[in-house]
Amino acid sequence: MDARFVGIAELVEAPSVAVVVDVMRAFTVAAWAFAQGAEKIVLAESLDEALALKARHPDRVALKDGPPAPGFDMVNSPGMLRSLDLGGRTVVQKTTAGTVGALAVREASLVLCASFVVAGATARLLRTRGCDRVTFVVTGEDGQADEDLACAQYIARQATADGTEAAGYLRRAAGSRAAAELSEGARQGVHPDDVALCLELDRFPFAMVATLEDSLMVLRPCALPSPT
Repeated sequence: MDARFVGIAELVEAPSVAVVVDVMRAFTVAAWAFAQGAEKIVLAESLDEALALKARHPDRVALKDGPPAPGFDMVNSPGMLRSLDLGGRTVVQKTTAGTVGALAVREASLVLCASFVVAGATARLLRTRGCDRVTFVVTGEDGQADEDLACAQYIARQATADGTEAAGYLRRAAGSRAAAELSEGARQGVHPDDVALCLELDRFPFAMVATLEDSLMVLRPCALPSPT
């Protein structure tokens, strides 16, 4: 597989296949939302758009980065989200990096959103679809976030060779600046378990596919058979 790893700012044209990676924490949170029963996640362009979508559909669950804010139901924390019952609900998500990256490749023919918790399923979907040219969007720190790059590189390797050893990639993510900031309380809206939850390899058996629906970027889980 021809894999390319780029930051959001390096995207000059829509790739054919894009895997948008945000480990800490957007797409770990998204995976947890699906595990808690959410039907779909609308990726909002801005905080204002997220609030407007919530206003039009009050039953939706709106979440954002940082501290709690009026109009939002939850913050972008897997440790906090895992206690919610989201059965059949629609989540509206706006984050600093992950949702921005997904929206930047909205014209791609296939957009996957990924983190370590869905890495194996993401790799299997790429292999199943026969994707031979894949652009991995490293969303954090202007494309330099080591937790996102490590996850992207792991998925790329796993997509071509089952049984890729994950320990080294997870160590890089655990030693990243984002992990340190979350652990040390340098960010707001953080649960003590967030870093550990973001480093759980293959916690969930589904990949996450984003598609345009009525001009909105909508993320849904895509179940795949477990590896034999």
